[in-house]
Amino acid sequence: MSLGERIKEQRKSCGMSQEKLAELVGVSRQAVTKWETDQSAPSTEKLFKLACLLKTLCRDSTDVHKVYGL
Repeated sequence: MSLGERIKEQRKSCGMSQEKLAELVGVSRQAVTKWETDQSAPSTEKLFKLACLLKTLCRDSTDVHKVYGL
């Protein structure tokens, strides 16, 4: 499962719209769409905000390492 798929899955399981998530993270709805479709990736700062908001941690750091080249 890609990072984008995980973001989308967690957002939906929390019953949150893309618009609401974007507002809480401080980005546009279009940015959330791009994350969820793996067209771009959130910054490290935004990734931690997402983890807190969606009450999850990166279960598999492989995605983060791939995205950020770590």
